Amino acid sequence: MKTYISPAQRPDTETVVAVGSFDGVHLGHQALLARLKERSRHYRVPSVVYTFDPPTRVFTQGVEFLSTLPEKLELLARYGIDEVIAVPFNQEFASRPKEAFLGDLRLLRPRALVVGEDFHFGRDRAGGLSDLKDVCADVVALPMHSLSGEDIKSTRVREMLKSGDVEGASRFLGRHYDAQGVVVRGDQLGRTIGYPTANIRVPEGKALPLGVFAAKTFIDGVNYPGMANVGFRPTVNGRELRFEVNLFDFSGDLYGKEVQVKFWHFLRGEQRFGGLDELKEQLARDAQNARTSLTE
Repeated sequence: MKTYISPAQRPDTETVVAVGSFDGVHLGHQALLARLKERSRHYRVPSVVYTFDPPTRVFTQGVEFLSTLPEKLELLARYGIDEVIAVPFNQEFASRPKEAFLGDLRLLRPRALVVGEDFHFGRDRAGGLSDLKDVCADVVALPMHSLSGEDIKSTRVREMLKSGDVEGASRFLGRHYDAQGVVVRGDQLGRTIGYPTANIRVPEGKALPLGVFAAKTFIDGVNYPGMANVGFRPTVNGRELRFEVNLFDFSGDLYGKEVQVKFWHFLRGEQRFGGLDELKEQLARDAQNARTSLTE
């Protein structure tokens, strides 16, 4: 899959284009991608995703993002997209009039455009579906995708994660929610009570579910079952958010390793214990529950 940061960088050929933030690449986004591929096959031209880095609401509203740009590109490649244009979304870009965005699209020479039915663009969201007709005649506007009567939106996925509902988030995403990061040194408290953890640093702004979870961690292509904790560790008076995983039946040095953690099942919310012995007893129960849920 080829990637660019500007429409002007790609070859001067016809395309079919889908436009959107694609944060999380959830089931609604996947419906757009399926239609993009269908139109691409119909016209026999490359499929192109025009997206934004960071996603528009991350920049304009300060919300957390579901997927980093590398994560998003990996997901889009999974769906067989030929090219991605990930334009830097900043104040200058947000201030551009709708005509400037239409000019970007014309550079792509689209035979068809695929967007959501509520798609708007340009300064003050002045541009809409009728403006896209000035670029090409075949404008596909898909309605909001829903599941069990609920609209599938990145905003809703973020809400689910905040409450620890990783199962609900997984249903909307069509896969287990994951976070990728680098293992860094922590205070090594876990190993003193028999539950050593890998402390993972993810990019600032990445949405993480709060609580304790059954999880699978992928390291160098190998899958290790375990449990993950995202929280402030109130039992030891922690003051900063930590993301830690305990890997079952693993030994080795992980410092500096890039790992991917997939959240499988919510075990419990974070809580304060009377001491380390009480915490250790709860971790034993958590581990048993995690092993059970990961084998179901």
